[in-house]
Amino acid sequence: MRQSRRLDRIPPYLFAELERKIALKREQGVDVISLGIGDPDIPTPEPVVAALAEAARDPSTHQYPSNRGRPEFREAVAGFYARRFGVELDPATEVIPALGAKECIFNLNLAFLDEGDAALASDPGYPVYTGGPVLAGAEAVLLPLRADAGFAPDFDAVGADDWARARLMFLNYPNNPTGAILPDGVFEHAIELAHEHDVLAVHDASYTETTFDGYVAPSFLETPGARDVGVEVFSLSKGWSMTGWRTAAIVGNAAAIESYWRLKSNIDSGMFEAVQLATAAALDRSEDTPRETSAVYQRRRDLVCDALREIGVGVTPPKGTIYIWAPVPQGHTSASYCELVLEESGVVLSPGGAYGPNGEGFFRISLTVPDDRLAEAVERLRSSLGG
Repeated sequence: MRQSRRLDRIPPYLFAELERKIALKREQGVDVISLGIGDPDIPTPEPVVAALAEAARDPSTHQYPSNRGRPEFREAVAGFYARRFGVELDPATEVIPALGAKECIFNLNLAFLDEGDAALASDPGYPVYTGGPVLAGAEAVLLPLRADAGFAPDFDAVGADDWARARLMFLNYPNNPTGAILPDGVFEHAIELAHEHDVLAVHDASYTETTFDGYVAPSFLETPGARDVGVEVFSLSKGWSMTGWRTAAIVGNAAAIESYWRLKSNIDSGMFEAVQLATAAALDRSEDTPRETSAVYQRRRDLVCDALREIGVGVTPPKGTIYIWAPVPQGHTSASYCELVLEESGVVLSPGGAYGPNGEGFFRISLTVPDDRLAEAVERLRSSLGG
């Protein structure tokens, strides 16, 4: 059989490839510690699990859900945004469930891009920002994040022709993979450019609830004018340790959300209503959970950064996300160094080059393993990092 040509245009998905390597090493008897994938080891809060169990026993949740979401879900998201960000959302028109941020971001490409169009994708950035446009038959234009400017997007690096083709602009703060927090003026400038070029700004807010050292991340929608040109994708995966639940919401511009809904209603049948009710419980009854999990990740961040600095790695402790972004030793590429570490130490790292050309020369460490395993991984890394 012959697969579609669009699949030939994209590499294997980064995290699927990491999972393949982990499985192969474990088959060989290696005790692998994976610091490559950002999948929290902290359990989902018990009140959320209890809410799911209760809702799952209700036969009314066993039928097809509405793609627009239950009122309880939409109202819980709107209530959270009002309390957390001071942003007032209309639950009826400005909130819709998404099956995780990944699904939402990908489907926005299908909803807004035609052949010949382009999406501006942060470089380095989450791989779906670049893979999504390609699978939609369009193109990803890289939007470089400048390390010397706190990983702010270099909007001037996008040429006039690419601005003319652009229909989407992907932003993400706190940023994966770099851990950077929002640089001053970025949202304001993005809104100006979105107006000027008729581009939908999409802010991936997957990490706004995972922050350190007293930093509180803003919502894109707090910025004046944001709702006129943009949407935000808010995920509970990291802040509430719900990666497997596939629960998120798209909020903001009502017209854009309506277009997303029109596409989505032809692709899937919505989110299981018991998960919607559990998500509402997370937002309404477990609002302190992200602060508690952030304290765990901050402790782990300090452990890793202290160890890296002891052996000469110039790393800046991030104020957000669940990742450490660090330079590889001289003489290595991102890929060659991560391969070396895997072979010598049985530790999986993510090569920075997999997140875009501007990620070359770095590697990413995920903090989503228990403290004792993280400490062991750091000890194993010392020989590789020191060599």
